[in-house]
Amino acid sequence: MSAATRHRLLLLLPLAVFLVLGGYFALGLTRDPSKLPSVLIDKPVPVFALPGVTEGGPGLASTDLTGQVRLVNIFASWCAPCRVEHPLLMRLAKEKGVAIHGINYKDKPEAARTFLAQLGDPYVSVGADRDGRVAIDFGVYGVPETYVIDRQGRIRHRHVGPLMPHDLEETILPLVRELSR
Repeated sequence: MSAATRHRLLLLLPLAVFLVLGGYFALGLTRDPSKLPSVLIDKPVPVFALPGVTEGGPGLASTDLTGQVRLVNIFASWCAPCRVEHPLLMRLAKEKGVAIHGINYKDKPEAARTFLAQLGDPYVSVGADRDGRVAIDFGVYGVPETYVIDRQGRIRHRHVGPLMPHDLEETILPLVRELSR
């Protein structure tokens, strides 16, 4: 191989690297970030017991998540998208009668209490996950995340990001109805 041929091949190397990286990132852009896979689908919720965020109020434990279909919503007072979805959670609990449990993620209990006092409390109970270990066990990428839990305490669906009306109508409520039969 001549020196001129090697020089031309070396000039094509950056182009080849660019095309491979561009293809990789283009493929990543076609995926919906709210549909992150979870290895916990159809598996029991992680075993945990969290203290409540309110003094004397109920905490949350994995044993509380059996017997009926429930939602577990992981939220924080410092989370702006959590504030966006909160009115929807209030309506869901009040109008649809869905049992929602909260896990307050890496937050001060007093901040969580203020958040719930200001915006309303749609939760049956709220556990304080101060160090984020329970959220890690659930596989949480960030807040908010919402999980549908069946009667046996198995995770049946994971929603990443704030819930929107179409998420409830197209996915969450139909699944809750199906699992409640």
